[in-house]
Formats: sequence, C-alpha cells, structure tokens
Amino acid sequence: MTALVHELDDPRRAAIVRQARSHFINEGYAGTRMEPIAREAGVSTATLYAFFDSKAVLFEAVINDASEDFARHMGAVTVASGTPRERLNAFIGAYAEFMSDSFVRSVFRLVLAERPRFEAIAMHFFERGRNDFGAVLMSMLREMTAEGQMKVSKPSWAAGQLMGMVEHPVFFVPLVTGGDVVSERTPRAIAEEAVETFLARYAV
Repeated sequence: MTALVHELDDPRRAAIVRQARSHFINEGYAGTRMEPIAREAGVSTATLYAFFDSKAVLFEAVINDASEDFARHMGAVTVASGTPRERLNAFIGAYAEFMSDSFVRSVFRLVLAERPRFEAIAMHFFERGRNDFGAVLMSMLREMTAEGQMKVSKPSWAAGQLMGMVEHPVFFVPLVTGGDVVSERTPRAIAEEAVETFLARYAV
C-alpha cells in the first residue's frame, strides 16, 4: 500500500496525467500518441510506461483523475445552514456554474465518444458523478424534510428534477451544439429560477 500511495503522489505521474488529459480531449483516444505526452510531461517514454503500461491504462487514469477533480469541486459547496432557498441556491448555483464550464463538457464529451471502447470506465464515471453530486443534494433534501421545511417523499426523484432543470440549458444544449447555442441567462440565474420552481412544488 505504501508503494502505491508513493506512486500516486509522484509529481511525474501527475504531469503525465495532466498532459494526457489535454491530448485525449483534443485528439481523441485513437489520435493520441504516448511519445508526445512523455515529452511534454518532461519524462522519458520508459518512465511513462513504468507508470502506465498501455494507452488504455493511461486513459482510465485520466478519467479517474477528472472524477476526483469534479468531486473535490462540488464537495466544497455543501451548505449546512440557512433557509431552504439559500441552501438550494448555493448548491445548485455552484452546480450550474460547474456544469457550464467548457472543460467539464470536454471531459464528458470525451467519455461519451469513447464509451463503446471503454464501457466499464464510462459507466463508473457517470455513476460516480451521480453519487458525488446527487447524493449530497438528496441528503440536504432529507434534512430539510426532517426539519419540516420541505415535503419530499422521494429524494432521488426530487434531486433529479432539480438538477435536470439546470443540466438541460447549461450542459446538454451546449454539449450537443458544440457551444454554438448559448443561453442569455447566466448559470446562476438559471439555477435560481430552477430553485423557485422546485420550492413551489416541494416547500411546506
């Protein structure tokens, strides 16, 4: 275990993953070559293969690393106090801004494109996203229901409804259109409108 932790903390590995992420996003899996990644990361090709013995293993590491970044980002915005409106606006507002980020869309687009080749990796990526984001919101809804502030009988459904109202305009439309269609509303404004609709349905 100690050796594994040491390897994961190695700055050379982090540099390789960082450069590989850029190549996979810009060139796709098939177009990405290992030698330029090693060169740009400042390591030899032999060192790269010592960490990742194939391009497939490196691709999985890139996707797992992106998942970790996403989880850290959203893990920092949980709001434990305030009115339901304040708590939901804080969380969903941050979620809307996160999902509207062009880099985040690029990672999702990459995973979708390579799903036929990496089915297990793609499914793990999507399931983790659901758990990292949805589970936090469901926990908030359960707390507010227990405190008599909300009336939510099925937190998973309710969380999906609220997140879906944000995801469609800030994430899926730009994902499908390549960013050609941009909402006139800011991500925060979209989130606030979604929260108002949600509260009209679930607030006590």
